Amino acid sequence: MNSPSESSEKHTKLNITGMTCAACSTRIEKGLSRMEGVHSANVNLAIEQATVSYDPAVVQVSDLRSKVEALGYGTVVERIDLDITGMTCAACATRIEKGLSRIPGVTSASVNLALETAHVEYDGSEAAPQDLVRKVEQLGYGALLQNSKEDITAIRQKEMVRKKWKWIISAILSIPLLWAMVGHFSFTSWIYVPELFMNPWFQLLLATPVQFIIGFQFYKGAYAALRSKSANMDVLVALGTSAAYFYSLYLTISWTMEGGHHGAELYYETSAILITLVLVGKWFESVAKGRSSQAIRSLMELAPQSAMVIRDGQEISIPAADVVVSDLLIVKPGEKFPVDGIVERGSSSVDESMLSGESLPVDKQVGDNVTGATINKNGVLTVRATRVGSDTALAQIIKVVEEAQGSKAPIQRIADVISGIFVPIVVGIAMVTFVVWFFFVEQGQFAAALEKAIAVLVIACPCALGLATPTSIMAGSGRAAEYGILFKGGEHLERAQEIATVVLDKTGTVTEGKPKLTDVIIAEGRSEEELLSLVGAAEAASEHPLAGAIVTGIGERGIAVPEAEQFENVPGYGIKAMVQGHELLIGTRRLLAARKVDSSAAEKGMEELEATGKTAMLIAVDGVYAGTIAVADTIKNTSRAAVERLKAMGIQVIMMTGDNRRTAEAVAAEAGIDHVLAEVLPEGKAEEVKKLQASGQKVAMAGDGINDAPALATADTGMAMGTGTDVAMEAADVTLMRGDLNSIPDAILMSRRTMRNIKQNLFWALGYNVIGIPIAAAGFLAPWLAGAAMALSSISVVLNALRLQRIKL
Repeated sequence: MNSPSESSEKHTKLNITGMTCAACSTRIEKGLSRMEGVHSANVNLAIEQATVSYDPAVVQVSDLRSKVEALGYGTVVERIDLDITGMTCAACATRIEKGLSRIPGVTSASVNLALETAHVEYDGSEAAPQDLVRKVEQLGYGALLQNSKEDITAIRQKEMVRKKWKWIISAILSIPLLWAMVGHFSFTSWIYVPELFMNPWFQLLLATPVQFIIGFQFYKGAYAALRSKSANMDVLVALGTSAAYFYSLYLTISWTMEGGHHGAELYYETSAILITLVLVGKWFESVAKGRSSQAIRSLMELAPQSAMVIRDGQEISIPAADVVVSDLLIVKPGEKFPVDGIVERGSSSVDESMLSGESLPVDKQVGDNVTGATINKNGVLTVRATRVGSDTALAQIIKVVEEAQGSKAPIQRIADVISGIFVPIVVGIAMVTFVVWFFFVEQGQFAAALEKAIAVLVIACPCALGLATPTSIMAGSGRAAEYGILFKGGEHLERAQEIATVVLDKTGTVTEGKPKLTDVIIAEGRSEEELLSLVGAAEAASEHPLAGAIVTGIGERGIAVPEAEQFENVPGYGIKAMVQGHELLIGTRRLLAARKVDSSAAEKGMEELEATGKTAMLIAVDGVYAGTIAVADTIKNTSRAAVERLKAMGIQVIMMTGDNRRTAEAVAAEAGIDHVLAEVLPEGKAEEVKKLQASGQKVAMAGDGINDAPALATADTGMAMGTGTDVAMEAADVTLMRGDLNSIPDAILMSRRTMRNIKQNLFWALGYNVIGIPIAAAGFLAPWLAGAAMALSSISVVLNALRLQRIKL
């Protein structure tokens, strides 16, 4: 343990979960104390908290958390989202990120310029939401908690209106200045310019409110940036326009002192028009960014605003937000379900296209689940609310899309690094430009040198660079959501483009997942009814999809099914049960072989069934082979076409299943899949994925069951079918709501197009500066033209990103 040093010592508190006794707290204390850079550690079992003194130059809070988790315990991290106002470029976002990250207790902060949000993870024992808001405000921006009662949409709408009027007023004041400037050119001598417009004091009168009232935001932003030892777009605009304004003011005073007998070459129009153009660009950006979040607004609009509930025997209409779990709701034909629920009375057909993409209505009976925002087509239904508010399927979809749009793709780190060092470099280039022009090119011509330096400052604003990635992520993930493809984050949207191999689970992914009992083969001397009665009892205790099919098939034959006395699931092999004093084994050849049951007599029949794609199961009663049953699961009608699409994209397709090889190969052949991994136990699926990854492939795994969750988490990109289990969807990186294999090539295609769009944006944003700065430095670009080009670059980046919203999959 290191000796403490006052200058390098910091303290933090970690909230810990999972401790059960004093031995736990002692273990955590020792583990933390042994870490390099930790001066002392004290764990309080009663309040489940660790107080740690450490050297921040050696160890970070995140390292301390990792150590606690490595010891087998948990740490509590609070998460909060802030709406940010006042950002103008990528440097602003970087500055806020750094400022928030320096707050004690904050473990991570991510700011999205396009969404104007900040996602912060922090330790609630050290920091509070108000601390985060105060920090953002100290940096010169506005912050609002997203769960605040204030309506951020209304605030942003007011801000957009304010931006609009600012540039309009700025333009009105700048037009006479532009008119006077145009009149100076020899080729425009035919244009009439009022004498008043040429008067330096009149120009000063017009330019001053533009510079210091309308343009005050740039001074404010520049001051806040420089105070925190950083630089952003505001610094460049404030420097450039101030240089033009104050030099013109100096010339105006000189002109007056000399009696005003000659014309003065002023640059008021340069500063005023630059501010106007920047404001116009920012307004256009706001409008375009508003469009890029249209996907979330569209999803939100799907939910009905009111609900008809039965309370105290009366039907009353209440806001949908006030519905609570177990409320009884009346949903009439043509109405949307306000929340998720289960049908208590009535029957109807329901349009679930918003969820599944399937245009045909789905029949609903008593006991069936219904999803909020889907449409009741004909009968009146009484529904018991099961999930309300933020727990509904629609709310979860919206949450996933919001998180994806608010997250950063790894490629954005490049833009963040560049924009962080960009402004100081540009200021340096502008100073060099001024020196070269003043001392070497046009010796002693201050005005000419200043004009070139201003042009360099203005054309290099890094707005486009900061918007290049987040606007594309917003538009791409939003458009994907409209097709039922939910990326859980920008990193997953980026990673999907690299997929070289797709591994598909068979049941419920390639196939419908609704098998039916097709064949029953009874061993000699056995009664079919008696055997199926025993089998039905055993399978009724199982949760496997095949078990349900068998029980249903036996029930359709009118055979009574008793209760099993004992039941044991043998994962990957089958089941073992005790029914009416008989021991039953139902499952694979390996299950019977492990129990020394001879099933050789069933081998030929098994092979014939498996050759036709059926799943055959052997039955043993009291250690003797008693028969074979088979179920068939048909492939989805879209599976073959989806597999062909994946192959055409150069992607290898593999089907992985716990079924025997013959059945698996028959299903694979029907779906057009060439590679099969059969008889893979649930715990072996993740290992198979690791083997593929070890060969250097980027692997996607698509599945829908609980047994697929480890493989989904292991794969580079896990894709859960939305028709599957919550566990699978939680473990996956992408959720395919429609349960259609075509969603897999759609997701990869969306990823590829989004990444191509981001690269286009970054190329043009960087290329624009690489080309524009030398042109401006060489004197071929007037400052006002540089300002127009800068504004146009930001708008073009946003408009290019919005093209993703028109993609048809």
